[in-house]
Amino acid sequence: MSKKYILIPTLIITLLFLANCATRIKPVAQPINTYTEPAEEELPPIENKIIQETAVTEPLNPIEEKKEEVQDPEEVMEEAMNTYLGARIAWDQGDLDTAITALDEAYNLILQIAIPPDSPLIQEKNDLRLLIARRIQEVYASQATAIGENHQTIPLVENKYVLREIKSFQTTEKKSFQEGYKRSGRYRQIILEKLRKEGLPEELSWMPMIESWFKIRAYSRARALGLWQFIASTGYRYGLKRDRWIDERMDPEKATQAAVKYLKELHSWFGDWTTALAAYNCGEFRVRRVIKAQRINYLDNFWDLYPMLPRETSRFVPRFIATLLIVNDQAKYEMDLPTLDPPIKYDSIEVNRPIKLTSFSSKLGFPDDEIADLNPELRHKSTPDHNYNLKVPYGYQEEAAATVNSLSRWIPPEATYVIHYVRRGETVSQIASRYRTSISSIARLNSLSRNYLIRPGQRLKVPSQGGRSYSSSRSLDLTKEGNKLVYKVKRGDSLYLIANSFRTTIQKIKSLNSLKNSNLAIGRKLIIQNGTPEGSTFYFVKSGDSPYLIAKKYGMTLNLLLKLNGLSSRSKIYPGQKLLVTADK
Repeated sequence: MSKKYILIPTLIITLLFLANCATRIKPVAQPINTYTEPAEEELPPIENKIIQETAVTEPLNPIEEKKEEVQDPEEVMEEAMNTYLGARIAWDQGDLDTAITALDEAYNLILQIAIPPDSPLIQEKNDLRLLIARRIQEVYASQATAIGENHQTIPLVENKYVLREIKSFQTTEKKSFQEGYKRSGRYRQIILEKLRKEGLPEELSWMPMIESWFKIRAYSRARALGLWQFIASTGYRYGLKRDRWIDERMDPEKATQAAVKYLKELHSWFGDWTTALAAYNCGEFRVRRVIKAQRINYLDNFWDLYPMLPRETSRFVPRFIATLLIVNDQAKYEMDLPTLDPPIKYDSIEVNRPIKLTSFSSKLGFPDDEIADLNPELRHKSTPDHNYNLKVPYGYQEEAAATVNSLSRWIPPEATYVIHYVRRGETVSQIASRYRTSISSIARLNSLSRNYLIRPGQRLKVPSQGGRSYSSSRSLDLTKEGNKLVYKVKRGDSLYLIANSFRTTIQKIKSLNSLKNSNLAIGRKLIIQNGTPEGSTFYFVKSGDSPYLIAKKYGMTLNLLLKLNGLSSRSKIYPGQKLLVTADK
């Protein structure tokens, strides 16, 4: 048989496989973005920025509702892989929009899979997630082509928008502007060095003036942090680490290096600095959509985009230009600017264990926050539990190295809050009453606005005294039915989390409830414990209680109280916790 007749069936099979993969591409409502939609109101002075939660009274969106339909993890992963393969086909055909949409859908499918950490599927899930993430990055990187001319300077136009911002800096924001200008002396030398190294305009060193007033711990309502106001996802993208101990978005040098990389990339995409600055503020994908809506293949002037950008973004560029005009000619704009703070100078030493920075500063004879201010990336004002290069005041390297050995190891306190997931119809007042705490405490811990607005599904931190994050909220939903303790499954639950919350095992829950697999339907009642004593009831822990005092109050032995509630002798209890006790004394 000739090779031609052998190849024809093979070709037909291949085409059928590719067509089947292509049909798996599913449209999504909107691609994943790395920016947060700015508010429509006038931009407030940066020092007054706080996180604000927006009330959402509508039903949960379709994606959230789909989570109620519990699917087999292997089936979901297979669907995600097929969707990914469809994205590859679309990319090979040059259809980037379809490829991005399919990749977003594939990644969303992966995020919906709930697998216990000890499952053999966990490695497969992580590998597939990494594969999809890398492909998303490759697709976006393939679009990084310059649009328009490669301007090397920032045009300082003096139009009505810029003049309006100049007037704001001269009046209502004058104090903030002067304070920000004074602080800039601490960091601009570092910023200028990194800009010069990459060949970027030195004027960009004034961007933190608009982003944060040069405050290293500035935190916006969009959850952007630091001098350069990075959100967490963009920070990760450009190498800024974030863990229990450290958030490098607050480190001036590391954040500046990340910002320079980001700005350089944005300039390569958009070709002029004003558009790149707008993209830095609201995200490159938002600006790309605005450009695409113009139905043109080039961009000559940022001001063509101005009316179509979000208000905060459209203000960002004229505010930046206004800043440059003022600092370049203070007399013309009648601004009496203060003397700059001196540049920060420091030495560094290596520390290999947690120590409290306030104690360290006091030992060296400095104000409590002296060393903490040199190391703003340390989230708890303490060094981490691994090797860390700690910045110390310039000229005190040897003394600091000797002093650090005299300090005891600092043990961070356990979390002093529990996690509560807001249900539809709940208010902050109801939640505060349920957990025996105050409305103001919850609002302060979650940076809620004065209206105390919350939304269904929101993750709230609720103050307590040393409670566990998961068991706390679940224990309140435990009920007694006959001689059984029953728990009603909620959104986001898994057998692993439930077993961990009630100090039992997955296998025991499966056995008590005749479960053949790990799939859980929302609203299903699970037996957590069978055979509770007759006459038993629930007791809500109050401030000052201890397991011993509660057991004594109900005439129980301490061991029985601990056993009934899956506690150990080292377990901590917290106000509002629900404990099973025997009613007969």
